[in-house]
Amino acid sequence: MTDNQTSGKAGDQSNTGKKVIEINNLRKGFVNQDVLQDVSLKLMDGENLVVLGKSGSGKSVLIKCIVRLLDPEAGTIRVFGDDVMAMSSDGLGEMRKKIGFLFQSGALYDSMTVKQNLEFPLRRIKKELSQKERNDKIIEVLEQVGLSDTMDKIPSQLSGGMRKRISLARTIVVDPLIMLYDEPTTGLDPVTSDEISSLINYVQEKYKTSSIIITHDIECARATANRIIMLQDGEVYQEGKLDDFEKSEDPLIKSFFK
Repeated sequence: MTDNQTSGKAGDQSNTGKKVIEINNLRKGFVNQDVLQDVSLKLMDGENLVVLGKSGSGKSVLIKCIVRLLDPEAGTIRVFGDDVMAMSSDGLGEMRKKIGFLFQSGALYDSMTVKQNLEFPLRRIKKELSQKERNDKIIEVLEQVGLSDTMDKIPSQLSGGMRKRISLARTIVVDPLIMLYDEPTTGLDPVTSDEISSLINYVQEKYKTSSIIITHDIECARATANRIIMLQDGEVYQEGKLDDFEKSEDPLIKSFFK
């Protein structure tokens, strides 16, 4: 991984006006507790949208609803203009192929090597590739995350930061159009967190992805955000550019951006 792949913050993306994801009036609850309450947002083509909030504010539930790992009680979700809630199982499967989901836990297969972890989605989603093409793609993305020497290791042999980077490699190996990051820097030391934030920006630039980054890590938000939405008690509390949040006199926002 070269220096220019691991430095710099999210670029100011020129807003084309194209909505990649559009959510309106989304509601989701569990056991008589509303987690999301009338949430509306949009993700524009090519931007990094950070969804910020305390634990329990509904951030992770939001992105799980987008790919229908969870079904909301009310509201609409459109991905590339298509109604996610109206999709058949086949349509949902095709939509999910366009979305990379970086789980908070990493969700690597413990019994598989790094190569096998990356090869698994390629065999499922990029069936047209030859074995050589799969191997070349795996080598390429491992080089991009700076871990080309981990091919034959298993996850238990890797540090937490390395596992997170391998999880990112597995996500981008199928060339997704949208990236959903669920707390990408949680549990990592500050140096490794900075590396992950830089990789998020690199993926945006390299693959022209549109991304939603779920986090309560202010430094990650500062490093990656083109735009920020703050959730509080399951509702959109504030939306704007980083500078709007940094200059805010609102006590709740100031408690985040100290």
